[in-house]
Amino acid sequence: MLDVTTLSSPGEVSILSLFLQAHIIVKLVMLGLILASVWTWAIIFEKVFTYRRTRAQMDRFEKVFWSGHSLEELYRSLQSRSNTAMAGLFVAAMREWKRSHETGALSMMGVQSRIEKVMDVTMSREAARLENRLLFLATVGAAAPFIGLFGTVWGIMSSFQAIAASESTNLAVVAPGIAEALFATALGLLAAIPAVIAYNKLSSDVAKIVMRMEGFADEFSAILSRQLEERS
Repeated sequence: MLDVTTLSSPGEVSILSLFLQAHIIVKLVMLGLILASVWTWAIIFEKVFTYRRTRAQMDRFEKVFWSGHSLEELYRSLQSRSNTAMAGLFVAAMREWKRSHETGALSMMGVQSRIEKVMDVTMSREAARLENRLLFLATVGAAAPFIGLFGTVWGIMSSFQAIAASESTNLAVVAPGIAEALFATALGLLAAIPAVIAYNKLSSDVAKIVMRMEGFADEFSAILSRQLEERS
């Protein structure tokens, strides 16, 4: 509960004073929202750099892949690396291709089906890697305004109790307590707005990356299918 003496200090309206004078529950709400906001921005920056690096890697791989290099040579140069995106699809498909030939698989349809299944699993894993922690942004965007509102409601109730104890309705007495309560809502919006915008943008980026991978998978599957027909 807010102290009556706190309410009677209308000059203290800085952000720090609003936090220090707030009820303990409101302080916990504010701290939680501040931590959520910091973690949100950390995720945003990490994802922006990750997606930029992934797109650059895909551009480099496509340039090499379509330059006419032998598939065997490209596979040997990549198989010992930690590959992601298109390179990961290529290595997984080629690995299954070579295993099928080493085991003497005779069914062209069976080999084609296994290669496509391997690429589907690889794409799912890559999409899961890219989408990791995006759910946190969605959760913050949805929950932060309500958490801030909870802090505001609690703070206003505490303010009214202190006002009743002081038996004064002077605006100079009421305003600081109301400002402290509304500060929690402001923090909730401050955390939620970037989270919602970033979630929508980053989800769109993931969808575009996955679409590029699906397009490559279809093209590479067609290439392998032609080679299987030539060898049969």
